This record gives sequence, C-alpha cells and structure tokens, in this order.
Amino acid sequence: MTRQTTSHNSAAGIGIILIAMLAISFNDMLIKFLSGGYPLHQMVFTRSAIGICFSLILVQFEGGWGILKTKTPGLHLLRGVMIVVANMSFFAALAALPLAETTAIFFVAPLMITLLSIPVLGEKVGPLRIGAVIVGFVGVVIMTRPWHSGSEREAPLYVYLLPILSAFTYAANQVLTRKLGMVSKASALAVYVQAVFILVSLGFWAVAGDGRFVDGMDNPSLIFLLRAWVWPQGNDIYLFLGLGLNSAIIGYTLAQAYRMADAATVAPFEYAGLPLAIFWGWLIWGNLPSPVVFAGISLILGSGLFVFLRERQRNRPLVSRKRVHRRY
Repeated sequence: MTRQTTSHNSAAGIGIILIAMLAISFNDMLIKFLSGGYPLHQMVFTRSAIGICFSLILVQFEGGWGILKTKTPGLHLLRGVMIVVANMSFFAALAALPLAETTAIFFVAPLMITLLSIPVLGEKVGPLRIGAVIVGFVGVVIMTRPWHSGSEREAPLYVYLLPILSAFTYAANQVLTRKLGMVSKASALAVYVQAVFILVSLGFWAVAGDGRFVDGMDNPSLIFLLRAWVWPQGNDIYLFLGLGLNSAIIGYTLAQAYRMADAATVAPFEYAGLPLAIFWGWLIWGNLPSPVVFAGISLILGSGLFVFLRERQRNRPLVSRKRVHRRY
C-alpha cells in the first residue's frame, strides 16, 4: 500500500468514524428521551429489527449471502452477548444519569483495554500508560463522588456502576477480538450483533414484557429495563423508526471505519462523542455538567487520548482493525 493510499484510507476512516459518533450521540439522546414511557428491551428490539433489514441490504452490496458464513459462530455469539451487556447497562444508566456523565464514564473503556491487555495478551505496559490509566480512574471517582450522600448526586452510587460495567464489558470484548483476530465484512459484523440483540430483547419480552416486575419499584433504571411493552404513541413511532435506521448506520460506519484505517488513527476521534453528549444534554434537558463533573470529564478525556496517542507512537494499536463499537 502506497503512502498516498494509506493517507486516503486514514482520512476516509476518520470521516466515517465522525459520522458514526454523530449517529451514536443521536441514538443515545433518542433512547434517553423515550426512556420515560417505553421499556429498553422494546427499543432494542425495534432498532435491531429495523437495523438488521438495512444491514442485510448492505450484505448484498458487499458480497451477498455468502459473507454471512463463518467458521467461528461461538466467537460471534460471545462478542454479541458482551456488546448486548455493554449496551443494556449503558442505556439503563441513561434513564437515571445525565447523558454527558454517562458517556464520559463509559470512555474509561480504552483504559480498561490497556489493563486487560496485560493478563490476556501478555503485553507490557509502561509507567506512562499506567499513570494515564490511574488519572482516568481518578476522573471516574471525581464524577461519581462516593464521599457525597445520595441526595447530593444525580442518582445512587450503584447506578454509576452501570456505565463502568458497560465500559468493562466493551473492553473485554475488544481484547478478545484482538486476541482471536477475526476477519469479516462490515455488514456481516452488523448483522451478527443485531441478531443477538433481537434474541436477547425477545427473551426480555417473554419474561417481563407484561410489566409484572415493576410494581412497587422506584429505581428508574430497573423500571426502564422491566416496563411493559406499549405501542408507540403519536409521533413516537417515527422516533422508533429513526432508532432502527440509525442502528444500521452505526453498525456499518463503525465497522467500516476500523476496516479502512488503523485503530490507533481512528479511535481517538471516538471522543467526539463527549462534546456531542454535552450538547444534546444542554439542548434537550437543559443540563450542563457542574465544574466538578467537568474536571472528571477532562481527566478521563485527557488520559484516554494520551493512551491512544502513546500506542500510536509505539505502533501497537490498542484494538483489532475489525473493531465493533458497544453501541450497535
């Protein structure tokens, strides 16, 4: 590959990842906006059922049905389950926490990838990156403010564990992907994950779709997970359709960005999701992070970018070129 081709692919990959981050931020905003009236598993089913239709159309453009064949179905299933856990925990947090805070806490995922690469991949991580990881986790502590009482935070402390669980699950998924080195087309990757989302959401519907478990609950995250399915009211049906189309856009653009350019080049631009989350939080809910929260966000952002740039300098990308983002 020539230098000119490499430069072109890098520019294209950056452009596509920025489109993906805009779509992801819009997706998160819509889910938080709808979280007061609909269950999470209904939204997940709707967006994945619509999204998989668009993804199957893209499959035809990228080679036909044959590209859906795989020699590692168990790996696809495991990856899909981990992404589902990452999504569900992230979206459950959105029901109780501001969009910007939830997004910022999730962005400790690259730091967790660095830590997990030591025992799983046997990589050596130097003191500079270890220091950056520590700084990032200090940012998480500042944002969760464990020294405050419940009334001084947006939600109980355990709710803040949900985006941390999301980040950990996503990081573990990425490390396994890197270790196993799977190769698939972008549209096929999207279909695999959306299929797992559909199966899991149908399982939730079978167990809790009638809302039998929400009586007497006051935790917004649990209510969001277990509320009964209802038909979308008024213009909400168009928002559900938008979620589905957006799901296909996210699934394809993320996989395509990491297929076209090195992860070390593309990954730092995922942090564009942070200012977008702050923007939606201000525009829709009138929320701006407090100075303390801004300090935590800055530490997480700075440490994450340092780790990515350090990896790029050492020419050892953190994740596989075929990376799949947690918010499919």
